[in-house]
Amino acid sequence: MTSEQLRDTLGIELWRIPVVIVTAIAIYLVFLLLIRLFGARVLSGLTGFDVVVSIMLGAVAGRAILGEPPTLTAGVLGLVTLLCCEALFGVVRKNISFRQAVNAQPTVVLAHGRPQPDLMRKTHISEEDLMSCLRRAGITHPHEVQCIVLEPSGAMSVLRRGRTVDPAVLRGVLGADRVLAPPPGGIT
Repeated sequence: MTSEQLRDTLGIELWRIPVVIVTAIAIYLVFLLLIRLFGARVLSGLTGFDVVVSIMLGAVAGRAILGEPPTLTAGVLGLVTLLCCEALFGVVRKNISFRQAVNAQPTVVLAHGRPQPDLMRKTHISEEDLMSCLRRAGITHPHEVQCIVLEPSGAMSVLRRGRTVDPAVLRGVLGADRVLAPPPGGIT
């Protein structure tokens, strides 16, 4: 089979195959970097605006991966490459050093009923995000909460006041010392 016949069969110029693969890997790595830079907040509950931005990001990424003209073969190559990247990173994520470099660190954003502004800024969490989290957890007042932790997945975990928190539960959590220390002002 000649290269022209192979091109006609696949529906893609042969030189474009490695370009599609390299572009898909580059886009995947850029997305990982952007999520790391902008924090886990990007992954938490999506608003209408977040959905629009996500769709636009996907469209831009897809267009970059497919190239011109888009073909079925380029699409399949792009998808297979992205899934292989995800599988590879799934295996590599088991390495603790790599996981810490790629994943955001779980972070306390509210301790002893009080927002932690410095950590909220670091994680791009607003006070409105905290109040929404409290409402979803059925909390009627922030002082009912020992802490809220923004997890690497973007979800927020709420630990209610009134029970002792085992330090092991907060191991590796940025700001854990603020929860494990006595509350400021003697509030219990």
